[in-house]
Amino acid sequence: MKEEKSYSPISGYIALIFILGMVGFPIYMLVLEQFWWAIMLGFGLFLPAGLMVVNPNESMVMVLFGAYKGTVKRNGFFWVNPFFVRKRISLRARNLDSTPIKVNDKVGNPIMIGIVLVWRVENTYNAAFEVDDYVHFVDIQTEAAIRKLAGHYPYDNFDDEMAEITLRSGGEEVNHVLEDQIRDRLAIAGVHVIEARISYLAYAQEIASAMLRRQQATAIVAARIKIVEGAVSMVEMALEQLSKKQVVEMDEDMKAAMVSNLMVVLCSDKDATPVVNTGTLHH
Repeated sequence: MKEEKSYSPISGYIALIFILGMVGFPIYMLVLEQFWWAIMLGFGLFLPAGLMVVNPNESMVMVLFGAYKGTVKRNGFFWVNPFFVRKRISLRARNLDSTPIKVNDKVGNPIMIGIVLVWRVENTYNAAFEVDDYVHFVDIQTEAAIRKLAGHYPYDNFDDEMAEITLRSGGEEVNHVLEDQIRDRLAIAGVHVIEARISYLAYAQEIASAMLRRQQATAIVAARIKIVEGAVSMVEMALEQLSKKQVVEMDEDMKAAMVSNLMVVLCSDKDATPVVNTGTLHH
């Protein structure tokens, strides 16, 4: 496989002066009826086809009758062989904001995932000749890398509790894996990956509501566990303080009733409504 090589063109300003001479002098001679100068005039009129402008952060790939002659990366005004076929390739950084696509994660859940990719052409030979259309190649291979990444990790660890890395919580580590996969796929096209990261991640619409309820249920259970732990500690402290300060003498039945009432009050998700007992503790 060939590698990119540099091509040094002639200054366009020097070539332009020469071309003006090649055109102007034969015209003057034709006026003097020296008609054989028409051959030089025709040649001079053909030379401007070799003039070209290379803008900053652009390149021009040169091909002569199917043979690669080199790439011009210097910006400026130049002249090259008019028979060269020239292909302009931008060297600027480009953004690819992919539309979220539906894929299956490691455990088979349908999810929507999209990424942002920053890339630029590094090897103009590969970009021009190794692939048919390097911009379209970037789009297709990026989508393939997204699908492969999603198949390696679960969306979260609800269905795979042993998973240490998930798409939702993997952060920079998942982004690094994504960058490596895209970089390997785009190397053949001479494309350098500057940055790649997940920009959109969600469950697919058909399971989003069910997954939301599951997450809410998990959060409620976790909150209830904390509430019960706190209530047990408070009841234990209350019984200990009442017994220590001898505020009231209570048998086991009274303690059980007190524990029951305190647990109901502390664990309820609504404010307790007090009931005033005007009789004894047992009536």
